[in-house]
Amino acid sequence: MLKRLKPFYLQNRFFYACIGVIILFVFSFIFPRLFNIVKIVLLLLVTLTVLDIIILFTAKNGVKGERIVPEKFSNGDENPVRLIIQNFYTFSVFINIIDEIPEQFQARDFSISRKLNASSSSELEYKLRPTERGEYHFGKLNIYVTSVFGLVARRFWYNEAAMVPTYPSFIQLRKYDLLAISNNLHQYGIKKIRKIGHTMEFEQIKDYVLGDDLRTINWKATAKRNQLMVNQFQDEKSQPIYSIIDKGRVMKMPFEGLSLLDYAINAALVISNVALKKHDKAGILAFSKKVENIVVAERRTSQMNLILETLYNVSTDFFESDYSRLYADVKRNITHRSLMLLYTNFETLDSLHRQLPYLKGIAKNHLLVVIFFKNTELNSLISEPAETVQQAYDKVIAEKFAFEKRLIVNELQKYGIQSILTEPEHLTIDTINKYLEIKARGLL
Repeated sequence: MLKRLKPFYLQNRFFYACIGVIILFVFSFIFPRLFNIVKIVLLLLVTLTVLDIIILFTAKNGVKGERIVPEKFSNGDENPVRLIIQNFYTFSVFINIIDEIPEQFQARDFSISRKLNASSSSELEYKLRPTERGEYHFGKLNIYVTSVFGLVARRFWYNEAAMVPTYPSFIQLRKYDLLAISNNLHQYGIKKIRKIGHTMEFEQIKDYVLGDDLRTINWKATAKRNQLMVNQFQDEKSQPIYSIIDKGRVMKMPFEGLSLLDYAINAALVISNVALKKHDKAGILAFSKKVENIVVAERRTSQMNLILETLYNVSTDFFESDYSRLYADVKRNITHRSLMLLYTNFETLDSLHRQLPYLKGIAKNHLLVVIFFKNTELNSLISEPAETVQQAYDKVIAEKFAFEKRLIVNELQKYGIQSILTEPEHLTIDTINKYLEIKARGLL
């Protein structure tokens, strides 16, 4: 008996109707002529409820639902989840879908309501934006069906349990992958590059166009063709590019749901792919108390899959980062001069000065770029006018912290260390800009 009642649910409309009947019964004590009318209304309510139960529960399979999830989620992006609902009833029904989405989203009020025509099917889609890597488990797919009366609902549920892993943002990866293949990265990257020299890899002789360096004119070819011809050189290839990710406590700060660590992981994935498309070698490593998640810089077909899996498995307890350990490991294991993109965060000059000896040590043998983040939460505090003494004090402190970030950039430049001070949402494109600039200027 209980099994049969399990999919049976009385709707709010039924209880509202019952409350209305009770109120009419109360009024019938004052106006006795209403009593017979109220009895008819009560009988009508009972009749409609029984009829609603019959038409909903007579069919064995009234509605069928299926959830289609992607093979994996992209961290920090909108990921589509499709629902296919089929109506086997011979009349139109109203459905309320409650999908048991993974607990990481903490969505307690998730539901979708639709009307389904008789003997028809409908495809629905909703999007989920994960903000942390790992496994996301779906529960059951629940569908509550009501008829036009709306007094009773019948529940259909499907054990659509599924696990979807959330990887670093491969949606961003695909976006920049197409740009790299078509050689259109400059549309998103830097607009002007001052070349300070040329590489030794000759590519071709081509017609002179406005803007070409006059020093590259090939006078012999110009005399033969009777028009200006210039030598074109290739950028250096097969250079090691390492993304070094600080997974210490300074990277725990959240921004729009994602931690700074996850922003760095997404950017490292994209820049590794861009480097490989530009015929360089890409590698990664992460560190906090010790150096882990190492992928040696190589250029091979399986390199991106190896980097993706390694970044997916980056885990941390956000300990204090040990830069001395990083310096020792880099000095011992990376012997060729490489481009080191260090994703970290410094809030004060004092925190930089504690690690500066190790950064200078790495910069002696490699081209080091320190990438750290603006505190965007301070911008609104700085821009708002201060109306009280406390607000004025908070504004001054916020301006001090923002100014100290710029001082850190100057301090790094003093020792020949390049840097990027960026907002988290612009991290990927700013990193690509710096990489393209270094390649164009032949600094590595």
